Amino acid sequence: MDIMWDLGRREREEGVKMSAPMPFWRAAGMTYITYSNICANLVRNCLKEPHKAEALNREKVHFAISTWKDGKAEKPVIRSDLAED
Repeated sequence: MDIMWDLGRREREEGVKMSAPMPFWRAAGMTYITYSNICANLVRNCLKEPHKAEALNREKVHFAISTWKDGKAEKPVIRSDLAED
């Protein structure tokens, strides 16, 4: 007998709602982005040099923020996710 068919029959006949399995990262209260960032950091930290330094350099993110005034963008400010020293 197919197990999925049996679960569906049990839901119909007994009124028992079977829930889908929850991913462990969701059960831990994390979002998938947080989980994937943790995994990526672990992998980068396990690399040997010079690959580790290259991976850490690729991790850096720079972006521009523009404020809008009277329907026009003002001069953008370049930001980085790195801590300022």
